[in-house]
Amino acid sequence: MSRVLIIGGHGKIALRLAPLLVERGDVVTSVIRNPDHQDEVAATGAVPLVADVEHLDTDGLAALLDGQDAVVWSAGAGGGDPERTYAVDRDAAIRSMDAAKAAGVSRYVMVSYLGAGPDHGVPEDSSFFAYAEAKSAADEHLRASELEHTILQPGPLTLDEPTGLIEVADPGDGRVSRADVAAVAAAVLADSGTVGRTIAFGNGRTPITEAIAGA
Repeated sequence: MSRVLIIGGHGKIALRLAPLLVERGDVVTSVIRNPDHQDEVAATGAVPLVADVEHLDTDGLAALLDGQDAVVWSAGAGGGDPERTYAVDRDAAIRSMDAAKAAGVSRYVMVSYLGAGPDHGVPEDSSFFAYAEAKSAADEHLRASELEHTILQPGPLTLDEPTGLIEVADPGDGRVSRADVAAVAAAVLADSGTVGRTIAFGNGRTPITEAIAGA
């Protein structure tokens, strides 16, 4: 049994991840900003925790993380407003990493995207540029940290039914169902061999546990 905190607990991936963790015996706390979402989150088996990570400082985030074994960052500003994108996807994410270290929570899983990095190639005049820059900075901070991290890089997300099958060696455009991204997050939390790795993937033909073991 592990105690897992999901940041961004009302997101489409998080709502699919929580029941997977609960089913295997983990104690899950899902951080949400909107108190109106508490019932929906509680229905997954997770404990809803209302907090605005965008405005919490490192100490405040560390208080949320106290007593946890692992944290999954699955939050996002949702695009549109570059200022808020940087505030959430870069600044708050980085503070959560520093907070995890301060709270003694060593395991950290980041849900990023396929192609994230300093050489993301997104032009400055693109509406996606702020997100690409923010995720690049957050991922690099995580890699440089002392946390036992895993960075997940799925491609375009769909609402298709889960397949349990992915491809990591040659994921193509990485198109993948959110349910399978959730299953990958659950799998890496249970596999210490994924620590320190960045796993790019999309739906494919290999069972998830087998794929991440050989990634």
